[in-house]
Amino acid sequence: MSEQNKCRCAWLDTTKPDYVKYHDEEWGVPLYDDTLLFEFITLESAQAGLSWYTILKKRAGYKKAFANFDVQKVANFTAGDIERLMQDKNIVRNRLKIAATINNAQRFIEIQKEFGGFSHYQWRFVGNKPIINNVNSDEDAPAMSEESKAFAKDLKKRGFKFLGPTTVYAHMQACGMVNDHSNDCFRKEEIIKAFG
Repeated sequence: MSEQNKCRCAWLDTTKPDYVKYHDEEWGVPLYDDTLLFEFITLESAQAGLSWYTILKKRAGYKKAFANFDVQKVANFTAGDIERLMQDKNIVRNRLKIAATINNAQRFIEIQKEFGGFSHYQWRFVGNKPIINNVNSDEDAPAMSEESKAFAKDLKKRGFKFLGPTTVYAHMQACGMVNDHSNDCFRKEEIIKAFG
């Protein structure tokens, strides 16, 4: 089957090659690497109120602006860094979201120290195993779940910002805690076979 004829999730705009690449290679793949998890937490919190594609197009800009998502470096950003980032056209120039990213980096490190890694902490919310949802249409994929509510509530209690239950659910989908590929999408079974 050619790349063009592969069945993919209905929400995907297949006229955007970068979006297709993200869907085909990253979305829904279980992640356990803390640097990548910090990247996704940062991008998801930046997305709040915007489309994911808007953030995806700025991903390289975020990577450069936020020290390749080195959580230790970002945690040490200063008020001067916030001012610098407010001038950076390659990211969403929202002062609250920029400050939240620095704050979230600090909180992320606290969780790493407590749990021996953010991944260990995060995956507890799904019993360390991806949830595979039965998705026949876009309406079948929830905007949040009991797990995302519990995860978001705990993050908030720990001082994280811009990570409510809907944003956290999007994070869970992106990093494979939840497999919300539609049942007829070619990636659904590939991911299940590779990761269970």
